[in-house]
Amino acid sequence: EIEQLFSLLTPEVKLFAFTHISNSLGTINPVAELCHKAHAIGALTLVDAAQSAGHMPVDVRELGCDFLAFSGHKMCGPTGIGVLYGRAEILDSMPPWHGGGEMIVSVTLERSMFKKAPHRFEAGTPSIGDAIGLAAAIDYIEQIGRAAIFEHDLQLARYAAERLRELPGTRVFGPTEERGALVGFVMDAAHPHDLTTFADQYGLAMRGGHHCNQPLMRRFGVSGTTRASFYFYNTMEEIDRMIEILHAAVRFFSPKDGRSPVRPLS
Repeated sequence: EIEQLFSLLTPEVKLFAFTHISNSLGTINPVAELCHKAHAIGALTLVDAAQSAGHMPVDVRELGCDFLAFSGHKMCGPTGIGVLYGRAEILDSMPPWHGGGEMIVSVTLERSMFKKAPHRFEAGTPSIGDAIGLAAAIDYIEQIGRAAIFEHDLQLARYAAERLRELPGTRVFGPTEERGALVGFVMDAAHPHDLTTFADQYGLAMRGGHHCNQPLMRRFGVSGTTRASFYFYNTMEEIDRMIEILHAAVRFFSPKDGRSPVRPLS
């Protein structure tokens, strides 16, 4: 399928945007290779690193991307703030997209002179509190080490996928080996929305739906999936508890078996 994607990279393409890690499948895309292919036909590249920046080492120089973006709340930071990286020579060639304080050098009745990037793109009063919170979150993650986080996440995701396959009528999506810190699945017993509502009653937080990716859901012939996501604070024992709750969900949504309650999380 990567080769099929390459066939779409024609000289008409100006910007090639793609995810580092799929938020639906956990697939880790070969970013450096994709960037190289895009640059070969003269296109710029934008990497969505929302699922990777807080979970694995990310070096924009090694990836070779022109732009890279990620959100703060997916790496223990506040909501409403994120980061957009751009290569300096590209940013300095771009005009500002809106005006305000702190982004100008001088203003006359005839012309305005703008500061160099990134200041020319940060007009007005920024979200100061959120920026401080995000910086603290990044410092915390760096102390743990993103390589260590990635290895921990990988073990959790593999174990979760393995345990989920034990459940009757369950289909697990995504790669079997190296993957991001999430597992998407569907169960014959219940719709993802019903399943996540049931799980929520027992302290298990999962996401149900199409995950902003309806074309992919149609590709797999489902209306949506249930997604279990993991981070450095999760444990194997919590995955075992997840499986216990999902077994109970199968019983709950199967009329022939009756409704069997489960023990709440302690």
